[in-house]
Amino acid sequence: MATPPLIYVLNGPNLNLLGSREPEIYGAETLDDIAAQLHELAEKLGVTIDMRQSNHEGHLIDWLHEAQDKGAKAVILNPGGYSHTSVALHDAVKAIRTPVIEVHLSDPETRESFRHIDLVALAATHLIKGQGARGYSLALDAAARL
Repeated sequence: MATPPLIYVLNGPNLNLLGSREPEIYGAETLDDIAAQLHELAEKLGVTIDMRQSNHEGHLIDWLHEAQDKGAKAVILNPGGYSHTSVALHDAVKAIRTPVIEVHLSDPETRESFRHIDLVALAATHLIKGQGARGYSLALDAAARL
């Protein structure tokens, strides 16, 4: 039996605080809630996910490299605030052949002006924003179809 395609789901800084961090912006669901939904959907789609979170930029970069090295079908990446500041994360996304779908719970373009520039999106394959936790499911569905 063939091994199901692997999709990495990487989450950046402060996403470990989902559910308690500004729920009026990010919603009431925790990262564990989102993970449970994604594992259920992954099973239906015939893929496996490796979901991780780090508040450290270097971990995210290492995991992007690892995703390519392990032959992942795609990466779903919520870089959090690094979207607007990290040239290194932009470069890592651009450097790998693995498609990267960037996800944001909120729509950064409707928020503070410093969030309007998304360096990571310039290198990502797709961008899903402003869909709340549902954005992760949309991204997983898109990743499975790549």
